[in-house]
Amino acid sequence: MRASLEVADVFRAAGPAYRAVHAGHLSLAQLKVMSAIENCRTAALGGHVDGCDDCGYLRIAYNSCRNRHCPKCQGAAARAWLAEREADLLPVGYFHVVFTLPAEIADIAWQNKAVVYDLLFRAASETMMTIAADPKHLGARIGVTAVLHTWGSAMTHHPHIHMIVPGGGVALDGRRWISSRPAFLAPVRVLGALFRRLFLAQLIKLHDAGRLVFFGAQADLADRRRFLRHLAPVRKKRWVVFAKAPFSGPEAVLAYLSRYTHRVAISNQRLIAYDGTGVTFRYKDYRRDGPERQRVMTLAPHEFIRRFLLHVLPHGFHRIRHYGLLASSTRKADIARARELLAGAPAPSEPETVEASDPRRMQLR
Repeated sequence: MRASLEVADVFRAAGPAYRAVHAGHLSLAQLKVMSAIENCRTAALGGHVDGCDDCGYLRIAYNSCRNRHCPKCQGAAARAWLAEREADLLPVGYFHVVFTLPAEIADIAWQNKAVVYDLLFRAASETMMTIAADPKHLGARIGVTAVLHTWGSAMTHHPHIHMIVPGGGVALDGRRWISSRPAFLAPVRVLGALFRRLFLAQLIKLHDAGRLVFFGAQADLADRRRFLRHLAPVRKKRWVVFAKAPFSGPEAVLAYLSRYTHRVAISNQRLIAYDGTGVTFRYKDYRRDGPERQRVMTLAPHEFIRRFLLHVLPHGFHRIRHYGLLASSTRKADIARARELLAGAPAPSEPETVEASDPRRMQLR
């Protein structure tokens, strides 16, 4: 059923004027996304006829754009993806871990999306795999499914990685399954510290190799000394890693994944009204608790479009990636071995203390 108001409605009404005002300043990818969303399930893309062989009922429907940034096309894509991943689920608890970038780094990422988003994936996954493999923590090779989100609830630029991690892994010698403690996977402060060190070290290498570009207000960061001076404060900050207790079972994991894997900057369901002068939508203010967290915001149409286009990913960029036991090249063999080892794994013991991160410090979604 069509939502009463859609992102496409705003794009069709305000998009032509927005493109005219910003001519020469929009990327080809952003222009393609706008066109796809505006034309999705309209006569512009043609149509098809669905028919029932039993009763003869015919239904004429317009074709979808299938663009990964389109709010209307992600439901079917998510269902297909989840059906493929269902066979990879193990009979263990799963943890949700989030790695987020400080604002000073997010500003650099906005001008260097492909390079810095890729680094975010690499640093976060290496952190998770390294700490899990450390005998002081788990001492095992784990599996990770990682999903990139680049937005906060109000569509501001807020790059972070969501990870779904099984509660345990295969021992480094490959001979047994090592279970994590029921409500504890790894210390978030240790994860945050290693994530910060790995990310900053690689970011400086990218700068030295000339792979970062800077323009506008950040143009002076092309100078190495000024770049290092810009990074100095974040070296002392605590980089937040958020960890949630494990899910209750594989079905819950699938349901949770479906909320994250194919999400776009804003869903049609969050839109409330559009009157030509403003777009009103619901969002969450994570600085507030309880009912006060649910808020309503109105943006001028051009600002709404600008924020949406902030999150258009570079062409060919993979926003869902798998590591360790779930890496594509060896996934089937690793999952089969894990199931075999799990059949004889002892039950994990409860931890005496659990380190928890504060979700109020995060602005996910």
